[in-house]
Amino acid sequence: MTTKPIVVGTDGSAQAVRAVEWAAREAVLRGAPLRIVSAAEMPPRMSAPPPGSGVETVATRLTADRDAALTAGAAAAAAAAPGVAIETLAVDGPPAQAIIGRGADALMVVVGSDGGGAFAAMALGSVSRYAAVHAACPVVVIRAEPSGTDRVVVVGIRSPEDCGPAIEFAFEEAHLRQASLLAVHAWQFIRDSGGAEQAAAALEAALSDCRVKYQDVSATSEVVHGHPGRVLADLSARADLVVLGRHGGSARLVPGPARVVHAVVSHAHGPVATVPSA
Repeated sequence: MTTKPIVVGTDGSAQAVRAVEWAAREAVLRGAPLRIVSAAEMPPRMSAPPPGSGVETVATRLTADRDAALTAGAAAAAAAAPGVAIETLAVDGPPAQAIIGRGADALMVVVGSDGGGAFAAMALGSVSRYAAVHAACPVVVIRAEPSGTDRVVVVGIRSPEDCGPAIEFAFEEAHLRQASLLAVHAWQFIRDSGGAEQAAAALEAALSDCRVKYQDVSATSEVVHGHPGRVLADLSARADLVVLGRHGGSARLVPGPARVVHAVVSHAHGPVATVPSA
């Protein structure tokens, strides 16, 4: 059992509860504790009244909603994964910074793709988009539960020379789920047959170490023609999880990979993990 937690953010919305349930099951798979975080962000120049004052304000409402979200999240986690060790953490401040800050020591951070209240619009331009780019650990964005039955983890490979952590994460997830693995390199522009063959060979070489380490995982690779974001979003309809690499922890992504990450997170049909390269 690892002492590093899986951290999940919640605001009490249905999408956030789904993320909590996914994180709880993941914690059981990895033998990890679960840390559920909720944040109350006060409007400018506003703070909560002293405890016990009995005064109802916007601040007290936000605080009450945060605490209720934690209570509901803990109940959902216990029901989804009986026996999982659960910690709840109530914090003040911007939700994006709260979830990332409390996940500094985490195995991974899990967020929903949208929500209400303090974690509103979690996918595009808010918490999940921020986390998927800036967290120092892997981040999983839960858009929906996978609808397919193929038992496959898909890993998208942009550059076979710079994808080790994403491949390792994907193999580990496939191993834990007793699933197969599909590594995909998608290219949008016309490439001659020799270039395609070289890309296929490089992709196979990138998988070689993990094939040895995870001999129970059936792994295949494909080089396909198409926009990477669209290809991976389509594959997510039958995958347990789609895994993407990204550069650095807090470092900015270069434009190409950033567009692919945002496209997949925005349009995927199931959970998407982004894994820092270093």
